[in-house]
Amino acid sequence: MSSERILPTFDMRSIHLTKDEGLILYEDMLLGRLFEDKCAEMYYRGKMFGFVHLYNGQEAISTGIIKALRPSEDYIASTYRDHVHALSSGISPRKIMAELFGKETGCSKGRGGSMHLFSRKHRFLGGYAFVAEGIPVATGAAFQSKYRRQVMNDNNSDQVTACFFGDGASNNGQFFECLNMAALWKLPIIYIVENNKWAIGMSHDRATSQPEIYKKAAVFNMVGVEVDGMDVLAVRQVAKEAIARARAGEGPTLIEALTYRFRGHSLADPDELRKSDEKKFWEQKDPIQKLSNYLISQNIANQAELDAIQKKVKEVIDDAVEFAEQSPEPKANELYRYVFVED
Repeated sequence: MSSERILPTFDMRSIHLTKDEGLILYEDMLLGRLFEDKCAEMYYRGKMFGFVHLYNGQEAISTGIIKALRPSEDYIASTYRDHVHALSSGISPRKIMAELFGKETGCSKGRGGSMHLFSRKHRFLGGYAFVAEGIPVATGAAFQSKYRRQVMNDNNSDQVTACFFGDGASNNGQFFECLNMAALWKLPIIYIVENNKWAIGMSHDRATSQPEIYKKAAVFNMVGVEVDGMDVLAVRQVAKEAIARARAGEGPTLIEALTYRFRGHSLADPDELRKSDEKKFWEQKDPIQKLSNYLISQNIANQAELDAIQKKVKEVIDDAVEFAEQSPEPKANELYRYVFVED
């Protein structure tokens, strides 16, 4: 097994988690996991086409960051691994599944597919097929929030933008250019690097001169934070601190969340490059099991309650599949519709 970074420790005693909060986090992560499992099933049954990149194993990051934001007010920019970010943002599982099926009822009207989920209502700025493509978009969203507040005197414009990307994107030019601008202008944005150790088949340690990505924040005089991306409570805590800084006008934060994807790069990837002992090491850190153990050990919830959530989530996903299957295909004569903005 390649050398593993020592994951940052998080003192659970430093937080107070209510029952409602704990169950919301658990349900959101479980929804993401089971939704992705169902996507794999549908893909192999020929219901989905093209590239489909699943998020299994990384759920603590999506849930920990997005559930700390203001729903449908703050902005979120995703990557091509965007299904679970969209779910955490509140987009209906029905609309996401229909989009993956290429149906008119999808959140992008069946025109976007797996890598291009979008919802104006939920301030979800899209998934992006090209590596690092969402970073400039997210930076622009943060700029307009600050511009509205400072130049247009809109005191309600205190939105924060969360920008997700992978470790491979941190070697791209957009990363450096946008972090520089965000730091100069003290933009209200959080850059979240989901470091799952692999950029398709390239090991992160082989691809960068500084593997500890959060340390790159120092170059821009920006706060850089390393967090255990397999611990939703740890992610949630650093997210809250970063959001508070951004909303207070103190500028951006770079969060490096150390995580691991439990499946291959995409469903077309045979996943033959990663070693079995590396996979086993990370599978033992399953973020959903970790939270489940914590909720039960702290008497916040019992197994029966968690089982009931699992049953509910499975019913939601089955309903989403049925909705997608019964939804209409986009009309051929509307091929060019939605190219430009419509009222």
